[in-house]
Amino acid sequence: MFEPYLTKDWTKENSHRIDFYLKQGGYKDAIDKLFKMNPSEVTELVMASGLRGRGGAGFSTGLKWNFVPKNTDKPVYLAVNADESEPGTFKDRYIIENTPHLLIEGIIITAYAINCNTAFIYIRGEFHEGYKKLEKAIQEAKDKGYLGNKIFGKDKKLDIVLIRGAGAYICGEETALLSSIEGSRGNPKLKPPFPAVEGLFSCPTIINNVETIANLPFILTRGVDWFKSMGTEKSPGGKLFCLSGHINNPGVYELELGTPIMDIINNYGDGVWRNKKFKAIIPGGISAPVIPFEECKDLKMDFESVAAKGSMLGSGAITVLDQDMDMLSVSRNIIKFFHHESCGQCTPCREGMGWLDKILKRIDKGNGRMQDLNLIEEICHNMLGRTICVLADAGALPILGILKHYRHELEAKIKDSNK
Repeated sequence: MFEPYLTKDWTKENSHRIDFYLKQGGYKDAIDKLFKMNPSEVTELVMASGLRGRGGAGFSTGLKWNFVPKNTDKPVYLAVNADESEPGTFKDRYIIENTPHLLIEGIIITAYAINCNTAFIYIRGEFHEGYKKLEKAIQEAKDKGYLGNKIFGKDKKLDIVLIRGAGAYICGEETALLSSIEGSRGNPKLKPPFPAVEGLFSCPTIINNVETIANLPFILTRGVDWFKSMGTEKSPGGKLFCLSGHINNPGVYELELGTPIMDIINNYGDGVWRNKKFKAIIPGGISAPVIPFEECKDLKMDFESVAAKGSMLGSGAITVLDQDMDMLSVSRNIIKFFHHESCGQCTPCREGMGWLDKILKRIDKGNGRMQDLNLIEEICHNMLGRTICVLADAGALPILGILKHYRHELEAKIKDSNK
């Protein structure tokens, strides 16, 4: 039986304060184990746990840490991605507001493993409450000697710098986030070199998501076997799922990876709203292609199972669409968002998003042509894999998914307007 561990204290009074966190064993058991290990042993432990990034890509956390050059003469940095801007995603915000010390303890563990003395938390600018609580929590940890010089009385230094974003979705992309921290416009950078080799200020930098880091204190205290007892073989552990859209009981639910989507919708979300039928889901934020109801009956929410359906788990943001949802409207909303949020640096993204927006708008206004659908597909394919970052793919893939499963709806719209 899965027992939530990340969310267990969210509803308790003063869960964001350090005194509460210390009473739960915070900054004690995990830290005691941490300093009995050398950094490489911590990395190996995290790699053995199978922890994968919870920000979207699902890459092995320990393997990413292992990419940091050994014996580098440059400082190593940690950048915590708290710029939670993917529509439908609101899990990291709750960690920050309810248990900020869990994040800070996870940062201490990460910094120790990668030999980092300075960590940056890049927080979404609209998270006013989260910013204030994190600011207070960092000061509380400093006052206790958990941050600063000689943390926990050890010969180890760690400072955490809190930086607010300015509302740009693109800064959630890891290299754009680094550009923003450096004081430049938040434009993505070419890779390679990858940030772990040459990132912030041209130094090795590890970028991890808030939820990813929040798992670390539990992995250290409870062990690898405990973590791998949950989820699936390739997607172990628990996951925060954000449930929204046409659902009776939206919210953040902590469940083990591999939980069937129908259980999430019916048992936790209390079913589709207004007694309507279920049409489709967007499984991982709006950059993930839709999955029709028919393919959800046997769908389990883990990285491999969602990928097998032609989509991606992403951030775990599940948007439920009911039977009356107009998929042309969904397409327009997706492209309108990505067109607005594109940094404009790459021609395929800048121009492609603009043309998709114009064509979809024209169809919606009743001036569409049947050849427009082929043109949309051609534009999308010309965007895929041809830009510095994956924002172009994030806009194109959902549209291709809608055309794959719901092309008939767009065709009907065009036919009706041409009568």
